[in-house]
Amino acid sequence: MSIEQQPSLPPVLRPANPPRRELSELASRFAREVRGEVTGITLSGITLATADLRTGEAFVAIRGVNRHGAEFSATAAEKGAVAIITDDEGADIAQSAGLPVIIVDDPRAVLGALSAWVYGTGAGEPLPLLFATTGTNGKTSVSHLLEGILDQLGVVAGLSSTAERHIAGEVIVSRLTTPEASEMHALLALMRERDVEAVAVEVSAQALSRHRVDGIRFDVAGFTNLSHDHLDDYADMQEYFEAKLPLFRPDRATRGVVCLDSSNGAIVVERAEIPVITVGTPSIAADPDAAARADWVVVIDDERASGTTFTMSGPAGSLTTTVPVIGPHMAANAALAIVMLLEGGYAWDRIAAALDRDGGILAHLPGRTQLVSGDTGPVVFVDFGHSPDAFEKTLAAVRRVTPGKVLMLFGADGDRDASKRFDMARTAVEGSDILVVTDHHPRFEDPDSIRATLVAGARAARPDAEIHEFSPPEAAIVAAVGLVGEGDSILWAGPGHQDYRDIRGVRTPYSARELARRALRAAGWPVPDSHWPVPYSDED
Repeated sequence: MSIEQQPSLPPVLRPANPPRRELSELASRFAREVRGEVTGITLSGITLATADLRTGEAFVAIRGVNRHGAEFSATAAEKGAVAIITDDEGADIAQSAGLPVIIVDDPRAVLGALSAWVYGTGAGEPLPLLFATTGTNGKTSVSHLLEGILDQLGVVAGLSSTAERHIAGEVIVSRLTTPEASEMHALLALMRERDVEAVAVEVSAQALSRHRVDGIRFDVAGFTNLSHDHLDDYADMQEYFEAKLPLFRPDRATRGVVCLDSSNGAIVVERAEIPVITVGTPSIAADPDAAARADWVVVIDDERASGTTFTMSGPAGSLTTTVPVIGPHMAANAALAIVMLLEGGYAWDRIAAALDRDGGILAHLPGRTQLVSGDTGPVVFVDFGHSPDAFEKTLAAVRRVTPGKVLMLFGADGDRDASKRFDMARTAVEGSDILVVTDHHPRFEDPDSIRATLVAGARAARPDAEIHEFSPPEAAIVAAVGLVGEGDSILWAGPGHQDYRDIRGVRTPYSARELARRALRAAGWPVPDSHWPVPYSDED
């Protein structure tokens, strides 16, 4: 595939044998007004996008930034849609498509309830155990740790995260951190169909604000932390925080597990409307005393490039185990996952026995402080962290396992929260010996301007620091490897698991993990095989 081609988006998943629903019943339950005949029509699914529409499904048309989705009603009809669900504005636009039109006040707000009814995945329906994790950092890690431990327990597991969707071992690349409500309910129906016992779901603030998890009641909700991020979507940190709190209401979750390592954890506990259990790691907590009073307390025993050993103690007992990534924050994430499983009904003795049998947690965390280097030479970690707090925690972890110099390689997203760029640069330069600034997803912003802002922020924080600037990232990693040697470490933060860069709306093939591996090999260092998707046609 040429670099100019845009890779196709991953498929939207559906159950093979979805329930068949009467359109007339849907109309009686949800419609404020109906235009056209709905009697005798059945539907098998629901979608927001005509590109994903299948014959026999209803098309939900909502107003976008520039156009109303109802403008695509004719296309939906051509592809086999049985009805249009929209608002008053959309109804006037859609009537020429010749399909029944079901009018609701706010199609997006009702999409979760609609989807839950269509797929039979609402509260009270037979579903897998559902685990939700929210927070600024650690959502993906906790979700993958949940899945990994479930696998160790012999449980057929599912996963919906920033990086991937997993269904009983099948891996599908993700589109969004949390899918749209119609996709989410279809995914849950498919997992139920494939006898998945438990599902780990990453739930972003945007997912809650934009109704993507409406109609779902999770068995256990977990909270990791809160730090500066997403202020392009929210007016300020308080609004961002408030967006996460609804997950801890009884209509959203049955029980909660809250990490007390950030100051907002205590507020979540105070404002939660469901029973909650707390987890704390005093050595990294903003308030060590509060973390030490948590129901479950985590103590870090050992840190190595290959993993972090910790002991957790609480009401059910104590265990010592290892999480296969660096950093006390990863031990905290692992402990949160273990307690969430305990609260979900898995027996403590069963969990402890599985971890002891396997010599630790066997989860795979794609692009989360992922070690991509060989046995000798500089140690290279590729990470998805893209906030000042994530930088600070991960750099500190890398520093503790590095006898020599620490080089930080990073860029910043274009067309996203620009207010955090200065703090990202400050944290990066203060935590490293060498800083290399490069590009990330420029989107429609000027990448030169983004880099200039980052370099200026870094120099303002440490005028005497060793700072380099290289573009594109393919050149930056080669240069970075040339600046370090045996005993040194490189932390490449931002790209993580992603296999593309967004350049002016085009997804160009890209893999930081593979680029790092090739740069190390070109410098003469031993490298592992590529245990990740490689979006390039062949070796350079």
